[in-house]
Amino acid sequence: MKILLVLVAALGMVSNIFTQKPESTNSVGSGLVVAMDTLKRDTQTGLIEDENLYMVKAQCTSCHSSKLILQNRFTRDGWKQKIRWMQANHNLWNLGDTEKQVLDYLEKYYAPTAAVARRAPLKDIKWYKLEQK
Repeated sequence: MKILLVLVAALGMVSNIFTQKPESTNSVGSGLVVAMDTLKRDTQTGLIEDENLYMVKAQCTSCHSSKLILQNRFTRDGWKQKIRWMQANHNLWNLGDTEKQVLDYLEKYYAPTAAVARRAPLKDIKWYKLEQK
């Protein structure tokens, strides 16, 4: 029985090693890739701390949970469309001049992540002729 428990514990540890995810990264600003784990997060909302966070908290999380932001990734235009949708369907007020600050923040930290699925195409390929004997 002890051998079985040790075996199960060892299998659990081994499977945990192989299922660990790499550090998450996100494209921030002008293509600079920053490890998202290194950025400081607000303890109340879980959002990344920034000079514009107070405006996001005032305009966004006063009506809905910050989890709606955390679980989504949109371009600046996508976030703007979500704001317009909330204004049309949920009586969100006009953000006025503060909309730029909110969109700057959302675009900077909650934009779609870049994923490289394929390698770049090969260039300057020098083909050779196979010789048959």
